Amino acid sequence: MMKKVAAFVLAAVMALGFALAVEAEGQTFKVGICNYVDDASLNQIVDNIENRLQVLGEEKGVAFEISYQNCNADANVLNQIVSNFVADQVDLMVGVATPVAMTMQTLTEDTGIPVVFAAVTDPVSAGLVESLEAPGANITGTSDYLDTAAVFNLIFAANPDAKLIGLLYDVGQDASATPIADAKALLDSKGIAYKEYTGTTVDEVILAAQAAVADGVDAIFTPQDNTVMTAELSIYETVAEAGIPHYTGADSFALNGAFLGYGVDYANLGVETADLVSEILVDGASPAQTPVKTFDNGTATVNTETCEAIGFDYDAIAEAFAPYCTLVQPITTAESFDELA
Repeated sequence: MMKKVAAFVLAAVMALGFALAVEAEGQTFKVGICNYVDDASLNQIVDNIENRLQVLGEEKGVAFEISYQNCNADANVLNQIVSNFVADQVDLMVGVATPVAMTMQTLTEDTGIPVVFAAVTDPVSAGLVESLEAPGANITGTSDYLDTAAVFNLIFAANPDAKLIGLLYDVGQDASATPIADAKALLDSKGIAYKEYTGTTVDEVILAAQAAVADGVDAIFTPQDNTVMTAELSIYETVAEAGIPHYTGADSFALNGAFLGYGVDYANLGVETADLVSEILVDGASPAQTPVKTFDNGTATVNTETCEAIGFDYDAIAEAFAPYCTLVQPITTAESFDELA
């Protein structure tokens, strides 16, 4: 009897989803996208969201009318952008990075407008969702959670004798809080010294990087920190000339000159974010019941020019990293991924 009931419920849900999809055909959905800051990772996400929505629109016979804004890390501008989205009665908002998602969640609580976030490292700790499996509110999205231990496996694979690790990050970035705490706990457990270097602006990050070089750290670790990402083109030569490898939480850092970026494929994250937008608007999925998408691709992106500058042999490094990654791939320095296309 229970099997019959379950089968009936499943059939009903499938029928409802089909009916909603048919009903949506021919519609135009207004989507407001706000990016937190202009950097290679986040821009790559936005580009892939927009491109994927165009493809999905053609496939499903609907149109996605996109309004794109960038608040450039200005809280006042961010609030105004989201308020404008509300006033314009968008059908859904996409918030790229944690601060944007949090503002959207706050300003849409009484509107019923669904929110899909992108590249939020720890949505549970940020208070955006109750759990990854069941968000519980009118919000879901994609997470770029960083496996901090995996990055440190690479650090010690390249230099087993490392004695002092620099932790370079912005204390105001929610995305950095958990990975930095994890890094400290891991280094404490190994009895390895570390020193923190922080900055909340590009200029402060430049000074922090110079301080790390002056202290002679053996390696520098940065998680998916948007402030450091924005500063990477300004610091990578200073760090590389000192022979210090900079290990980071995204391939865009390596694109901008860091020795290594490890973690999520942000192009794919953008595609998956767009898929969630379509599922909610076209297929009628409930954000509260749609699990947050996470990724575990284990890709290490090595900047070959920086690798040579700090005295590493790329082939030897790739071999050392191979046991800890699903893929090791090379990249050269550029400002944006478009330059490599």
